[in-house]
Amino acid sequence: MQVEGFFDWLGHALGTVIRFIVDGLSGLLHLIGNAGRQFLHGLSSALGITPSLLSIVALVIGLLFLYSAVRAFMRRSVVLGIIWLLLGLWLISLLIG
Repeated sequence: MQVEGFFDWLGHALGTVIRFIVDGLSGLLHLIGNAGRQFLHGLSSALGITPSLLSIVALVIGLLFLYSAVRAFMRRSVVLGIIWLLLGLWLISLLIG
């Protein structure tokens, strides 16, 4: 009888620890998700774009084009830098305008 009581207690204690860890991680992931959602909403409202996944992806691609333009200008490749710059500005102006 005492052995069954011990294993019952051990299982209950282990289940309580696992439940505490899962609840803690759930709360943490909820906070991270909520912070990310609020950040994207603030970013999109400041830029005047819709807070959709496609808009955010297009914004990131446009910023990568501008980054490529800066890298091309630093390598003294003026023609390629102008092409990347125009592509980046065109894509970002489509989003914001």
